[in-house]
Amino acid sequence: MAAVTASRPRASKAESFVDNKRKEDIRSANINAGRAVADAVRTSLGPKGMDKMISTASGEVIITNDGATILNKMDVLQPAAKMMVELSKSQDSAAGDGTTTVVVLAGALLRVCQTLLGSGIHPTVISDALHKSCAKSVDILTAMAVPVELTDRDSLVKSASTSLNSKVVSQYSTLLAPLAVDAVLSVIDPEKPEIVDLRDIKIVKKLGGTVDDTHTVNGLVFDKKVSHAAGGPTRMENAKIAVIQFQISPPKTDIEQSIVVSDYTQMDRILKEERNYILGMIKKIKATGCNVLLIQKSILRDAVTDLSLHYLAKAKIMVIKDVERDEIEFVTKTLNCLPIANIEHFRAEKLGYADLVEEASLGDGKILKITGIKDMGRTTSVLVRGSNQLVLDEAERSLHDALCVVRCLVSKRFLIAGGGAPEIELSRQLGAWAKVLHGMEGYCVKSFAEALEVIPYTLAENAGLNPIAIVTELRNKHAQGEINSGINVRKGQITNILEENVVQPLLVSTSAITLATECVRMILKIDDIFHSKRSSVHFSCSLYLKLCFLVFWSFLLVVAAMVELRPSLLSPCAIAAKWSSLWFSATL
Repeated sequence: MAAVTASRPRASKAESFVDNKRKEDIRSANINAGRAVADAVRTSLGPKGMDKMISTASGEVIITNDGATILNKMDVLQPAAKMMVELSKSQDSAAGDGTTTVVVLAGALLRVCQTLLGSGIHPTVISDALHKSCAKSVDILTAMAVPVELTDRDSLVKSASTSLNSKVVSQYSTLLAPLAVDAVLSVIDPEKPEIVDLRDIKIVKKLGGTVDDTHTVNGLVFDKKVSHAAGGPTRMENAKIAVIQFQISPPKTDIEQSIVVSDYTQMDRILKEERNYILGMIKKIKATGCNVLLIQKSILRDAVTDLSLHYLAKAKIMVIKDVERDEIEFVTKTLNCLPIANIEHFRAEKLGYADLVEEASLGDGKILKITGIKDMGRTTSVLVRGSNQLVLDEAERSLHDALCVVRCLVSKRFLIAGGGAPEIELSRQLGAWAKVLHGMEGYCVKSFAEALEVIPYTLAENAGLNPIAIVTELRNKHAQGEINSGINVRKGQITNILEENVVQPLLVSTSAITLATECVRMILKIDDIFHSKRSSVHFSCSLYLKLCFLVFWSFLLVVAAMVELRPSLLSPCAIAAKWSSLWFSATL
């Protein structure tokens, strides 16, 4: 018996059973969710990509192939899938273009990571290899890039056209691309030549006409008409413009109260005081020479009343009301004036000056134009037209992407070929680099290189070409040293993409690879999902409800004891025991 006991292995204190099955299942579920999101937008990649129709809960219909818009409107529940949506938003804010590319690339990286995990490679090893591959990729892309100057307008237009070629309104790229370039170049501050704030470019949508009617306005455009309530002027030359943030209407009390008027004399006195109050304000406005008022939209009370509009019309002052709060900064910067928050601060030096303010008919509606602005700020306005709301919204999104592409070239002045050329070149050079590396790291880098081929493969697939034959031929061209060879989807063959004017900013490609790699590494490092505790507010509310429940049952208990005349039930011990049992049941 002693021999049997001695032969048993002694259990080490450090030994414990670790269940890795759950971690693998969580990681696999996250990867599958990310790949599902990538597959949903993959068919939208490239000039020949398909469009998506999105139906919102409110019944609105959106037709687009912009990756950021598609994912933003999708109802995504899985946490890892939400990371893919945030990835697209990050690319949109960093570069403005390549929102579909970054998600498709992340999906391909997740696919190869799933294969590597199945081979038994640890997630940390894969993550470190992805980080090194990403850094190497950025160096390779920078070496491939061609420098560009802002004076080279043709190169900027070519880059903007490439961005527009994959949009629903691609047939209007010859109009929108130069428009986007001119708009961005006009708002560049010489003191900060590498920073462009797209908030200085206002896009105004107006239904009617076609996208061909889109044009820039050297001044201000408002999608609203002049107030006609009292027959005021609708055209004003040599305008002196004030932007006011107060109301030209009778004041109200700070608290809600009712005023009882007992006779007509008191009523006449109130009306007379209101008229004198409004007339006093308008006289102060007229004294400064102001003849155009832009009134901020008020949420407290009416910014203007019929009586004030009547007196303003008599004073020959043009009124444009309901200017949105978030437009005030743009308006004041354009007019080179200051917003006026109180009638006591109304001064002539706070006014803006323009040659002409007029109301113009456009389609079924009217717009307001302010042109010939004196000392105009570095802003510009773009009036976008469209035959229906779907085209109009898509034209605005496409123009925003084109503006972002030009902004990228201003901040990082390098161009790179499109058409899948940089991805294939990266795949080739990373594959050669992987042969130099040893062990698991080289194997992971080789897989990263193979994943990059998803971009040219998808471009060919969406264009109706034979993806295997196209990618094989493209790989051979790059092996022969033709690093600018890419897929020409219009001709259906491999050509020199730079000669075809298919170019894109370097920042778009480097940002896509960097962000996709970071997202995939983050998903790889997740091995479990926990649900957080309930918030303190929720806990306090539930505790309050339980206490009310217990007080109610205690009251019923006392009443029942008194009705049944059983004093034993009223003893402190009995009530305490009942409270304990009720609390336990309520907690459960």
